[in-house]
Amino acid sequence: MLIRVYNDNPNVKEIDKIVTCLKNGGVIIYPTDTVYGLGCDINNKKALERIARIKGIKLKDANFSFICYDLRHLSLYARQVSTQTYKLLKRVFPGPYTVILNATHKIPKIFCTKKKTIGIRIPDNNIAREIVKALGSPIVSTSIRDEDDVIEYSTDPELIHEKYSALVDLIIDGGYGENRASTIVDCTDENEYTVVRKGKGSINMIY
Repeated sequence: MLIRVYNDNPNVKEIDKIVTCLKNGGVIIYPTDTVYGLGCDINNKKALERIARIKGIKLKDANFSFICYDLRHLSLYARQVSTQTYKLLKRVFPGPYTVILNATHKIPKIFCTKKKTIGIRIPDNNIAREIVKALGSPIVSTSIRDEDDVIEYSTDPELIHEKYSALVDLIIDGGYGENRASTIVDCTDENEYTVVRKGKGSINMIY
């Protein structure tokens, strides 16, 4: 099902419909401030396994990020950070960045991974953030990729719907997406931040 939601003023009824889908174990494709992403409730193992199958990977090998509404979820899933790192987070969020932090033991065990880190995203996109706010917990996120070597990411919601409608429960049309993913910054060593991937976010915001 394809749902049109406007980023400037997301319709509450449409957001509620999306949240109900997620609570029932649904998998969605939704817009961010970068590329479109696959998402589900972080506490639903079957939904996570579905996303892993769509991506063609094993769940234990997946590098999922958590989409959060704001930094309030930080203390639940990430270890306490230094004042310097917190200032960095305040600087880049909401924005086109994924920040890797040391994880707490409260990360759901269903991730089936020994990794002790977590990727946090707070996109500058009202649709994604309102979904998370209404759900009351973060959603898992992983970008959808295009097999085309030239067009690495799918940007047209109509084409995304044609390709993925049989694989997911809802596709949210929030307009054309970006073709650049987020900039990934590893902050697990607070003495030396590392840019893992240069994406849409400016490096100047980090240092």
